[in-house]
Amino acid sequence: MARKTPSLRIALPAAIAALVLALAPSAVAAKGGGHGGSTGTGGGTISLALINSTDGLAHYGQKVTFAVSTTATTQPWVTLECFQGSLVYKASNGIFATSLNQIFTLSSLAWRGGAADCTAYLENWDSYAKRGAIQRLASTSFHVEP
Repeated sequence: MARKTPSLRIALPAAIAALVLALAPSAVAAKGGGHGGSTGTGGGTISLALINSTDGLAHYGQKVTFAVSTTATTQPWVTLECFQGSLVYKASNGIFATSLNQIFTLSSLAWRGGAADCTAYLENWDSYAKRGAIQRLASTSFHVEP
């Protein structure tokens, strides 16, 4: 049996990362006011990058990612939490070239529609395997329209 090369496992995430990075500057520029900024704790910055918004606002069901910058880790993660009074969405994705998914879809089984308030946390997971510790580096908050 022939052994498959890992080229597809490398090429697909790299292509997704290139697409996200190509779209992020225009998405960040188009996001308009009131979508949260970056709150750093000395470890980096994070800002919302809208992927398929037609009006510069985040809407339920749309896709988003985040532009991040940090020197604390080469493999930063983002954890996104959204609330409609209670938690309706929580997901974590690596925001680095070899990550399998850098895109968040603003919906879940608990979130079946409507507006929500979200906060994204830039995180360093380097110590997670050894100590179970995740270090929060920065955050940004934004409103999701229905």
